[in-house]
Amino acid sequence: MSDLMSTLWASLPIPAVIIDPEDRIVEVNPAAEQFLNASVKALTGVPVWDRLFVDAPLEEAFARVRTGKAPLFVNAVDVGTGSRKPESCDVQIAPVADQSDHVLVLLESRALAGKLHRALTSKSAAISAVGMAEMLAHEIKNPLAGITGAAQLLSMTASAEDQELTDLIVAETRRVVKLLDQVEEFGNVRPPDRKAVNIHDVLDRARKSAAVGFAAHMVLEDDYDPSLPLTWADPDQLQQVFLNLLKNAAEAGQQGGTIRLRSFYEPGLRVRRDDGTRGAVPLHVEVIDDGPGLPPEIAQHIFDPFVSGRENGTGLGLALVAKIVGDHDGWIAVESVPGRTAFRISLPVAPTRPAQQTDR
Repeated sequence: MSDLMSTLWASLPIPAVIIDPEDRIVEVNPAAEQFLNASVKALTGVPVWDRLFVDAPLEEAFARVRTGKAPLFVNAVDVGTGSRKPESCDVQIAPVADQSDHVLVLLESRALAGKLHRALTSKSAAISAVGMAEMLAHEIKNPLAGITGAAQLLSMTASAEDQELTDLIVAETRRVVKLLDQVEEFGNVRPPDRKAVNIHDVLDRARKSAAVGFAAHMVLEDDYDPSLPLTWADPDQLQQVFLNLLKNAAEAGQQGGTIRLRSFYEPGLRVRRDDGTRGAVPLHVEVIDDGPGLPPEIAQHIFDPFVSGRENGTGLGLALVAKIVGDHDGWIAVESVPGRTAFRISLPVAPTRPAQQTDR
C-alpha cells in the first residue's frame, strides 16, 4: 500500500479484512486485530472461516462480489470469533480494485453504531439549548420580576385568604426563575480549561460529596482501573458532570440501593472527528444504578433539554452533562433496563509530551 492508503487503512474505525480467492486472510487493519484478538502476523494466511463465525452463508456472497465486481451488504447477522460471544453486525463485502478475486470485508457492530448515533444526537440537542437560554432569559425573566414585585405589594394589604394567593404567585414565579437560571447555564458555561487530569481524583471528590448529601441513602461503590491514563479535561466541569449523574442515579434509586462508579480503558477504539481526522476516545467512566430504569418512551431522548422521567424534573441536568462532555470532544451514552441503568462517558487521553532534550 502507498503511505496514504496505509494511513487510511489504519484509520478505519471498524474491523476490515482482505481475503484472497481461497478465502484466506491477506491483510487486517488494527480494528480487526482487536476484534479477532490476534496480530496481523498470526492471521495472515489463515482461512477466514477458522477465525470468523458468521450466522449467514457468506461464501455465496463472496462469489457474487468476485463475479459481479460490485459490493454487497448483509445487515444484522451474528458474528463471533470463538473467543468472544456473537454480536449483531452489518457486513459489507466489496471487490479490491487492483487485486483480482480479492475481497474486502467490513464488520460494523450495530450496538456501537447505535451508541455513537445517540451520542452525536444528544450532543447536537444540547447545543441547540444554548440559543434558547438567551431568548428565555431576556423575554421571560424581566416580566417575572415585575409580577413578583406586584404580588408582594398586594400581599401587604390583602386579607388572610388573598394572602395565600399572593404567596402562591410569588412562590411559583420564583420557581420559574430558578428554572430559567438553570437554562442560562447552557449559555454561561465557559470553554473547558483543559489539562492532564487523573479521572479518579475527580470521581472521588464527586463520590464523597454525594455520600454526605443527596446520595446518603445509597451505597456507593467504585471499580477503578488503576492503569488508566490521564484524561485531557477541565476537572471542575467534569466534577459537575459526575455530580449530576450521581444525583440522577440517587433520585432513581431506593433506600439502600447501590451506585457503582466504574472506569476502564479501551486502547484500540478509534472514532472520526467532525473534521474527518482520526481521533481516539479510549477512556471510559460508567455511573451505574440499580433503580427501575428509564421509561421506554423517553430513553432515546434522555439527553434532550426538558425531557425528564421524574414528575417535577426540569430535564436540564442530563442535557447540560451532554453539552459539557461534547465540549471535551467526548461522548455520553446510556443503557437502561429495569434494575440497571448505566451512563457511560468516554473522554480523550491527555496528549503525550515529547521528552525534553538536555544541553550537552
